[in-house]
Amino acid sequence: MIKRVIMAVLVLVALTACGLVSASKEGSWTGQINDSMCGAKNVDATCAAKCVNDHGAKYVFVNDGDNKVYNLEPQDKIAAHAGHHVVVKGKVDGDTITVMGIVMPAAKK
Repeated sequence: MIKRVIMAVLVLVALTACGLVSASKEGSWTGQINDSMCGAKNVDATCAAKCVNDHGAKYVFVNDGDNKVYNLEPQDKIAAHAGHHVVVKGKVDGDTITVMGIVMPAAKK
């Protein structure tokens, strides 16, 4: 019994040290704002706003790098960017990004 407890504690310490049990990671990500009903498909500002306003969907972020869909909080900072290609700055925790800032990316030269 003691060996199991010691082993469990060691595993937890190892996972924490590797960052697998971390609270959140701060960063920035480039992608598009869409609604939770469409996710990574059919990114369109009018459709996203309609799904959020009329059907109870939430705004989500679709990451360019891996096409992963993230929930966004707080939602009130997102509506103006529906359908846009943006850079989101914030903290990611699992599948949710807590937005600290959102801007349009600089144009490529």
